[in-house]
Amino acid sequence: MTTAESRTFAVRHVQLARAAFAALAALMITFSPDHSAAVGGAVFSGFAIATGLVLLLSVWLVYPAGRRWPAAALGGVTVVAGMAGGLYPLRTVAGFFIIVIAWALVSGLLELIGGWRGLTAGRGRREIAPGVADARPPVPVGPRSENRDAVVVGVITLLLGIALLFVRPAYALDYTIEEAHQTFTLTGVTIGVGLFGGYAAIIAVYLGIAGFSPRAATADADAPALADADAPATADPTPQKDSA
Repeated sequence: MTTAESRTFAVRHVQLARAAFAALAALMITFSPDHSAAVGGAVFSGFAIATGLVLLLSVWLVYPAGRRWPAAALGGVTVVAGMAGGLYPLRTVAGFFIIVIAWALVSGLLELIGGWRGLTAGRGRREIAPGVADARPPVPVGPRSENRDAVVVGVITLLLGIALLFVRPAYALDYTIEEAHQTFTLTGVTIGVGLFGGYAAIIAVYLGIAGFSPRAATADADAPALADADAPATADPTPQKDSA
C-alpha cells in the first residue's frame, strides 16, 4: 500500500507549484504597461494551463484513491479555461470577462466543496443505535490543514469571480496627471486584469506559506485516529481475577 511517506511528491509540492505560477502571473501583470484584454487573456491562459496540468498530474503522483476527484475536476476545468483563453478570437474584452468569471466561479466552488467535505467528513459518524456503530465506510480525507487551505483558496477564487461581475467592461474614465502633462483612460478591462493580478498575488503568497509550513499530521496518520474515534466502546472480554 502506498502511504503518504512513501510518495515522492506531496501536497506541499502541488501548493508550491501553484504558488510559483500564480506569482509569475502577478509579476507579469504588475510590470506590464499594457493591461488590455489580449495581454490579460494571454497571462491568464498560461497561468491556467500550467496550474491545471499540475493538478492533473497530482491525481496520479500525490493523491491516493478516494481523494482524487477534487484535483481531477479542478485541473480539468482550469485547463479548459486556459485553452479557451488562449484562443485568439476570444481575446476580447467580453471574452476575458466571460472566461475568467466562469472559471473563478466554477473552480472556486469545486475547491471549496472539496475542502469543506474534507473538514466535515467523520463528524457525522455516530452510533445509529445504542451499542450499534455506523456501518458506512469512512470517507477518505486528507490532513485538516490541507482541507482548510482548499477552503480558503476556494473562497478567494469565488470572490474574484464575484468582484469581476461588478466591473462594467465598457467602463472608461479619463484622468490627467498634471506633473506628467498626460491624460490617461481607466477602462473596465484594466480594472478586470488588475483584479486578476491582485488575486494571483494573494494566492501566490498564501499557497507559498502553506507549502513551506510544517505538517502536523498526514492523511495516513489521521485515518487510525478517525477509526478509533468512530469505534463503539465495548467491554473488556478478558475475565478479571478476584484479587481477594
